[in-house]
Amino acid sequence: MHTSFAGKKIVIGVTGSIAAFKVAGWVSTLAKAEARVTVIMTDSAMRFVSPLTFASLSGEKVYTDMFADGPDMSHISLGMEADLFIIAPATAHTIAKLAHGLSDNLLTTTVLAARAKVIVCPAMNGRMYSHPATQANIATLKELNYQVIDPACGTMACKDEGQGRLPEWEQVQDVFLRAVSAGDLEGQRVLVSAGPTREHIDPARFISNRSSGKMGYALARTAYRRGAEVTLVSGPTHLPCPEGVTRREVQTAEDMRTAMMEHFPAATVIIKAAAVSDFRPETTHREKVKKGQAELSLELRANPDILRELGEIKDGTRQLLVGFAAESSDLLREGKKKLLKKNLDLIAVNDITRENTGFEADTNQITLIDHQDIIELPLVSKERTADLILDRIVALLQTRENPS
Repeated sequence: MHTSFAGKKIVIGVTGSIAAFKVAGWVSTLAKAEARVTVIMTDSAMRFVSPLTFASLSGEKVYTDMFADGPDMSHISLGMEADLFIIAPATAHTIAKLAHGLSDNLLTTTVLAARAKVIVCPAMNGRMYSHPATQANIATLKELNYQVIDPACGTMACKDEGQGRLPEWEQVQDVFLRAVSAGDLEGQRVLVSAGPTREHIDPARFISNRSSGKMGYALARTAYRRGAEVTLVSGPTHLPCPEGVTRREVQTAEDMRTAMMEHFPAATVIIKAAAVSDFRPETTHREKVKKGQAELSLELRANPDILRELGEIKDGTRQLLVGFAAESSDLLREGKKKLLKKNLDLIAVNDITRENTGFEADTNQITLIDHQDIIELPLVSKERTADLILDRIVALLQTRENPS
């Protein structure tokens, strides 16, 4: 399964806020992703952006008036046919209407008839957003099973600072993708480790590796999109935490072991994509070692093998353990060896000697090995690779639940 907007019917309700111009970009992005986007605009929204703008970007008719085309039933059909209903920007006025079930325009009437998930994206002055009446209305929406995305903080059109800005597309796209996905990981608690570890020599120096964390973060992001509850244990990276994912930041291998052991019991799927340092300095100095005082040799000791420990304590009836192996030769032999030695259900092996599949690359080509099959994945983006790995994980989970 590939989490995407292609072929999905998405209705976007636009209300009267200067942030409406930002939603025009959302519509353009969704249309380029091959979604079918229908826009409903309130009278106030048309004072900020013209219907022609949204019609040009979506390639679809824009709806503005319940009675413009005579007594049609668009307020029923639009809501019934949608895969997802987004209200953005959602003003305080529209939020109040929705909270009290008012339906005095095409947008609010269509929402009441909708059967799809409705996601509300508030955007307004910070004082308006924090007002007790607005907060009470938002609480009511949540009780009515609307999903509300918190606005971002920053400078607004009125020059005030505070919380009330419509989020950027990058902050909301994963929430929307989760809403339109098949949800084949719904009910699963997925624990992912990602990135390198840093083994400190002194306050200024450490031993590490070239892992960027991109593969682990892609797995966390796509697992969230597919309905899972996701915890990400991350070594030092410059990557933003994926939307909807709980991140625990760590530094050393011992830190990562502690975090993984803490979250492991509740997890049903564990994907250990982190590149944990195999060794750490025998001694860590509290003060920076001066050049003239430094030894020319560094004594090392082995770090714990976290994946092996997890394999020893996993509950084989309810937990699925996935490992990664970054190899430079004999990929299949090394992968099979680690699959058995560490008691894994699945291992993903990649060749780190290639420019487009090694550390820091944006693409990957993985070989998946489990106890039944060897699957060669194509060279694709790490995000697409993550989806393909999760496809195999879902298949293994389904086989476990329904053994033939």
